[in-house]
Amino acid sequence: MPTPVNEFNRLEKQSVAYSILDLAIVSQGETVKQTLNNSLALAQAAEAAHYTRYWLAEHHNSDNIGSNAPPLLIGYVAENTTTIRVGSGGIMLPNHSPLLVAEQFGTLAQLYPGRIDLGVGRAVGTDSPTAKAIRSDFMQAAQAFPQEISKIQQYFSPANKQAAVRAPIAEGMEVPLYILGSSTDSAHLAAKLGLPYAFASHFASTHLHQALEIYRDEFQPSTVLQQPYTIVAINAYVADTDEEAQRQFTSVIRMFVGMLTGKAKEPLLPPTDMTEELQDLWQHPSVYQMLKYSFVGSKQTVKQQLQAFLVETQADELITASSMYALEDRLTSTQLFGEIMREVNEAG
Repeated sequence: MPTPVNEFNRLEKQSVAYSILDLAIVSQGETVKQTLNNSLALAQAAEAAHYTRYWLAEHHNSDNIGSNAPPLLIGYVAENTTTIRVGSGGIMLPNHSPLLVAEQFGTLAQLYPGRIDLGVGRAVGTDSPTAKAIRSDFMQAAQAFPQEISKIQQYFSPANKQAAVRAPIAEGMEVPLYILGSSTDSAHLAAKLGLPYAFASHFASTHLHQALEIYRDEFQPSTVLQQPYTIVAINAYVADTDEEAQRQFTSVIRMFVGMLTGKAKEPLLPPTDMTEELQDLWQHPSVYQMLKYSFVGSKQTVKQQLQAFLVETQADELITASSMYALEDRLTSTQLFGEIMREVNEAG
């Protein structure tokens, strides 16, 4: 797949790009339509704050997640922004035909040239019965993940013009392909293919450092990428004070507890004061392991945490996956996080 190498290497070495991953979480009392409108408002705010990209996740069969059809939402966001890159974080490839993925993202690239990203993952983003309803052979497709990626690359290649099966709208289009993962398997694959690698440490922290080490050690330069490029997903909740940021974070604590207790489909609840009980829940091993890489506090607090984390991971890019109950709070956090990243980059 043709990919502009400058997309990954355009920043000075000491600069760290910063981006947003959005699940379009539905807050209690809001409609899905309001939630999707809020996603656009967030993308526009991210663009104004010089974020690099805005990605939309794929999930199914959940009342509280509006990001079910990423290509449609990518088009909605791209049409109403001008410079920020827009893409999938990711397309869950076992749910899809590689040919249709190439056609969809080729179409997006034709409409919004130089701005579309294609992040792909091996998971299905839903429960087993729903996965079977989406694609009956999803298990076989998950096992064939490397081959499915190769098919997408082939459909985007200009050399595919002579093939029996083609996606003409995609051939020759510049759509960077990213491998997404939450385990070491994806690190081996991204390194072997010479593709940029995004790790889902915003909810799967266990293998972050091992996966990054594998990816960098095993990386093989490709026609699209000469050096490893890592994107690390985190949760970021930035407010004027530590107390206010912790208050906003209580909604997420309860959401993750719900995931662990079978209530994951409930809407995002409004924040409350950070009580001792919620602090204890946050520190519970199961919850803490999922939320370990959460940066919660004022600008000063989060900046100190981030500087240490960047030294630790040497990430090329951070992508924030922060679900907040109120849009205005997320817009504020987005602005403040952007200020932090610019200050970190200026300091070198």
